Amino acid sequence: MIDHKKEQERAALHSTIWKIANDLRGNIDGWDFKQYVLGMLFYRFISDNLSSYINAKQQAAGEDGFNYALFPDEKAARGRDSIINDKGFFISPSELFENVRIKAHHDINLNETLERVFRNIEASAKDTDSERNMQGLFDDIDVNSNKLGGTLTQRNELLVKLMNAIGSLSLGDYNGHTIDVFGDAYEYLMTMYAANAGKSGGEFFTPQEVSELLARITIAGKTKVNKVYDPACGSGSLLLKFAKVLGKENIRNGFFGQEINITTYNLCRINMFLHDINYGQFNIAHGNTLTDPKHWDDEPFEAIVSNPPYSIKWDGDSSPLLINDKRFTKAGILAPKSKADFAFVMHVLAWLANNGTAAIVCFPGILYRGNAEQKIRKYLIDDNYIDTIIQLPADLFFGTTIATCILVLKKNKKDNTTLFIDAQEEFMRGSAKNKLTEKNTKKILDCYINRNTQEHFSRLVDHSEIVAHDYNLSVGTYIAQKDTREVVDIAQLNARIAQIVDRQSELRTQIDGIVADLEREAS
Repeated sequence: MIDHKKEQERAALHSTIWKIANDLRGNIDGWDFKQYVLGMLFYRFISDNLSSYINAKQQAAGEDGFNYALFPDEKAARGRDSIINDKGFFISPSELFENVRIKAHHDINLNETLERVFRNIEASAKDTDSERNMQGLFDDIDVNSNKLGGTLTQRNELLVKLMNAIGSLSLGDYNGHTIDVFGDAYEYLMTMYAANAGKSGGEFFTPQEVSELLARITIAGKTKVNKVYDPACGSGSLLLKFAKVLGKENIRNGFFGQEINITTYNLCRINMFLHDINYGQFNIAHGNTLTDPKHWDDEPFEAIVSNPPYSIKWDGDSSPLLINDKRFTKAGILAPKSKADFAFVMHVLAWLANNGTAAIVCFPGILYRGNAEQKIRKYLIDDNYIDTIIQLPADLFFGTTIATCILVLKKNKKDNTTLFIDAQEEFMRGSAKNKLTEKNTKKILDCYINRNTQEHFSRLVDHSEIVAHDYNLSVGTYIAQKDTREVVDIAQLNARIAQIVDRQSELRTQIDGIVADLEREAS
């Protein structure tokens, strides 16, 4: 059932964000300008979040009408340690978004003011448990960049406009809205920019409906998990879908991930805060997952989702460390140096709990290519780790039109079969991309959960049949596509042709008669 209030709030929010993004960016590339929009949105969020938290505490203690934004800085500083312990950061009242915005138009040094505020917010977490999650969050918001304007005045004018635009967003008390307004604003911005940024945008964002499908696959049959993980987490959209489909309170030990790109790593941590995930509930690491994996010493993960980069190069067997890396040794061979896809798969398997499920978006070539990749498939099938393979429709993802697939891994399968699902036709065409609808997602999930065979859509395949096909895991090998060609009744067609020939002969005789009569009359 459609929640009309929710849709109205979301439509209004998206309309305002669209205006900000298009009216203010000027000559700045859209994908670059998103850093400023998201950064200012984040600044407003943590300001509102902190104020709301402190106001609620003071009012509960009997101070009716308490407003942190009007509180003197020196008095606020007395509660600094307690606030940092609870929220992970501290902002003086004078440096809250709303107070800086009030003075922004007349602040000839606005760029310096914002730079100082951002530095102070990050510094407030220094030497505390939240330092790792706060450090460098504002690094990509360069308020002195020439991209904002050729002169200081021009740069400050644009910053004022940006602050006013973000400040005018009708967010109010975010706890009173029916939508996750800050999180929804972030996701809309990322979708909008990724759709217009080509390949660069697609590297950072997975469509929401695909993220939700992955999350629901990994938690099927569960109401709680120990923690969730993404080894190539990008901006964190896949991880945060668990908060929606399971509830963040049902993820006992939090959200974990690793990201190699520093800008995207910062975006991911910002995204966690924008979805009101507190600093103690997430652990996002920066680095190369394949060569410098984090979370070695953590408890294995019960739910893993990922959309790692397709067919990138890596060190492979040229590195003695990787050759002896316990994540890869069991397969007896490393993924090719030119195609690291299976390196991510093997990493995920190593980090997966015995009672866990992993859902990985993969380039379809890994299902049928030979040599090292075939040997890794053999290991995964013979040791019974591949639970399901789902062929997705083409043109779902930003930056590529290929038809990707989902590889589902488990360590506790009940039998030695693999489910193949051909969901190539399960989509609706959107304005720029194909899209999974709720109906499409439900059909895929129901089939995944029930593990049933449906003609031209799904099939449960025994281990022996996969071996007979030399470990080719292409969905088309096991599911015959529906023949959509028109069925022609040859006998009926021949009879119809005979009728046409007879009729032609009859008409020709009539025409010959008419011509003969005309010739007689003429003579």
